Amino acid sequence: MAERIQKVLARAGYGSRRQVETWIKEGRVTRNGELASLGDQISEGDRLKLDNKPLSPKRLWQEPAKQVILYNKPVGEVCTRKDPEGRRTIFQSLPIPEQGRWVSVGRLDLNTSGLIILTTDGELANRLMHPSHEMDREYAVRVLGEVTSEMMQALRDGVMLEDGEAKFADIQESGGEGANKWFHVVIQEGRNREVRRLWESQGVQVSRLMRVRYGPIIIPNNLRMGHWTKLEGSDLDYLYEQAGMKPVSAATGGRNKPAKQERPKKTRARKEYSTNKKEQSREQDEPTPKRRPRIRGH
Repeated sequence: MAERIQKVLARAGYGSRRQVETWIKEGRVTRNGELASLGDQISEGDRLKLDNKPLSPKRLWQEPAKQVILYNKPVGEVCTRKDPEGRRTIFQSLPIPEQGRWVSVGRLDLNTSGLIILTTDGELANRLMHPSHEMDREYAVRVLGEVTSEMMQALRDGVMLEDGEAKFADIQESGGEGANKWFHVVIQEGRNREVRRLWESQGVQVSRLMRVRYGPIIIPNNLRMGHWTKLEGSDLDYLYEQAGMKPVSAATGGRNKPAKQERPKKTRARKEYSTNKKEQSREQDEPTPKRRPRIRGH
């Protein structure tokens, strides 16, 4: 049965559908020796190359392993696989997947910490990130400056940024003293620095930003910064259901193991990582906002 190239590569874990579509537009994907085009369909007999490297037919067409992990990103790490400036990447803290490679569901900038979902299932990643699914992204944000009820309403109604109108789907106060106040906010897009830019449009500054929820997944209270945990069992099934996909247990015909938290794999950059942890411990000594598990949805 023929399927679109981007769907096959995403399912095999090479990237999300949008990433693969970008590669096709850039001329990085070939089919049977010719440049692929968006909308091209392939079957098992076709030969694919990415960046002139052959792609394994076995990996492309076998049923992919449904692996999902949650990672608590520290400030100072980047979400790219390689950084030209030599900064630590999130992938240095992750385990090697059983099959395929990790696809990040959205990114966090250098100065933002918190929840990142990673999966080897590119189709799941695509559904979680696609605007049509309107997945909530909830952040705990510490704001420096006076925030009035009028400003909060303006942020709910929408303000014009340089790349178009943006707004918070919801915003709630969450404590704090003096000039620094905590809020929980929800957005349903993944635009670059959107939370920070929305607050800056009101003349205040974000001094700390953490993602605490993505769609139905709340960051576990016991998941320390720089560590990851597997998503398994009913939690994994629930994520697939919320993405409009068949639950993993239904696909495998059996039950999944309960979630298990593990430490990051050792890397050569371990010394640098330990240094970062000292800096993070100073951050964690500061008062943290009272967490409200969900603002919208379930």
